[in-house]
Amino acid sequence: MLDRDILRLMMAQAGVAEKRIQQWMPSIVNLAQRHYPTICPDLRHRVCPGMRPFLERLRRRGISCGLVTGNLSRIGWHKMRQSGLRSYFNFGAFAEMGHTRSELAARAMAEARREGLAAANAPVYLVGDHLNDIRAARDNGITIISVTTGPMSREELAAFSPDFLLDDIRGLPSEIIKG
Repeated sequence: MLDRDILRLMMAQAGVAEKRIQQWMPSIVNLAQRHYPTICPDLRHRVCPGMRPFLERLRRRGISCGLVTGNLSRIGWHKMRQSGLRSYFNFGAFAEMGHTRSELAARAMAEARREGLAAANAPVYLVGDHLNDIRAARDNGITIISVTTGPMSREELAAFSPDFLLDDIRGLPSEIIKG
């Protein structure tokens, strides 16, 4: 879910009327983004196995990486700093930039091409751990690399036929990402 959707759901479950939710949402989003950095722990130990070497390999090859996340922008970038991964990402698409993960993936691809970070015909891969990532990739004609390091099991992800299904990114054959 996108952060705004989580906030909306929490307020609705607490009995807040939709009209109030809409009215309060901009202030709540702003407050959440200001507050999160004050409570976010060090996340370096939470990075999925093999992710740092994978991102480093892409960087050495000159392949641009974008972050597509349901987090709000300041929260998403802060998490990347806290995990030690921020320097690997050239751009991002975040919760306030679209209503679905599919919209965010499309926005990220458009930005990469507009900024000259990816040619119009460059292959695009989405690495994700959830059905919503598979849907976003399919909706945008992107190759999906599903990893079982998140909330969904191998069997759950396999039911949606990702292009690649890995226990973690270390299982990706090296010839897949060329550059």
